Amino acid sequence: MNIRLAIQGDTLSIGGIRELNAANANAFRDQIRSAMSDTLKNIEIDLSQAIFLDSCGLGALISLHKTACSRRGLVRLVNPAMPVQQILELTRMHRIFEIVKAA
Repeated sequence: MNIRLAIQGDTLSIGGIRELNAANANAFRDQIRSAMSDTLKNIEIDLSQAIFLDSCGLGALISLHKTACSRRGLVRLVNPAMPVQQILELTRMHRIFEIVKAA
């Protein structure tokens, strides 16, 4: 998995995600957690290029949500592609995560 990480204030921004599934969810979660320094509390994930999300990928997102909440932060999902948006709505995860449709 080749993802991009950037730090903006107290937020870790992640981009370049094409799929988040059983094959890469644990590595994704661990990579994000290891990049979270003590000063970071929010996680922003650009899902505009994501074409697939399965239950393991959802589990990784929920795990990161718990990490952010423990730091009094949040996970923001930016521009989820339609297949990913549908999964988030079917599983009602759109109620847990902040979902942003940026221009």
